[in-house]
Amino acid sequence: MKMHRTVLWMTMYVASVVAVIGLAYTKTKIVDIPIVAARPEDVSTIEAIVKADYESISGGVGVPRQWARDLSLRLPGARSFSPYKDSESDALLIWSPTIQEYAHGVDAHFVKDGFVEHELSHKIYRFGNVATVFSSYEGKMTSTGEIYSRGVNIYQLCFDGTRWWIVSVSWDDESPINTIPPELLPKT
Repeated sequence: MKMHRTVLWMTMYVASVVAVIGLAYTKTKIVDIPIVAARPEDVSTIEAIVKADYESISGGVGVPRQWARDLSLRLPGARSFSPYKDSESDALLIWSPTIQEYAHGVDAHFVKDGFVEHELSHKIYRFGNVATVFSSYEGKMTSTGEIYSRGVNIYQLCFDGTRWWIVSVSWDDESPINTIPPELLPKT
């Protein structure tokens, strides 16, 4: 009987959590990302696909992001990975969104305040049809002109014989104890 009560309680708890999350999720605008063909110039080289990724998420105040273009750069199932500190526990956690989840999480903020991210420098490590790109970046809010973030994106790419694909993008923001390495800073 005790086991039955525990199962019933757990079922009710999970159902209530799912209901609350569902209500919160439906109150925010879901970003619709249509599937479009990649622009050949976006996927022809390693440098081009990285540049296109930066351009896709960038834009001024009120300017829609190019989520369909960004999706066209990615291999189906591609994910992003970014570590962050939990504000309550101070534990290091990993956020690993799909492009749909990323767009849903940042679109309203990026469009409202404007956000432009650009590459500072990069290093490419290629072996055959796979490549890793270390790309340092700087992001600014166009509404204020203030630097919003700096750090390093790490792209995992693959070539299928006709085009490059983003398999994953990992990034970490710069901090006083985690600075961009000198080899990834612009040459002066």
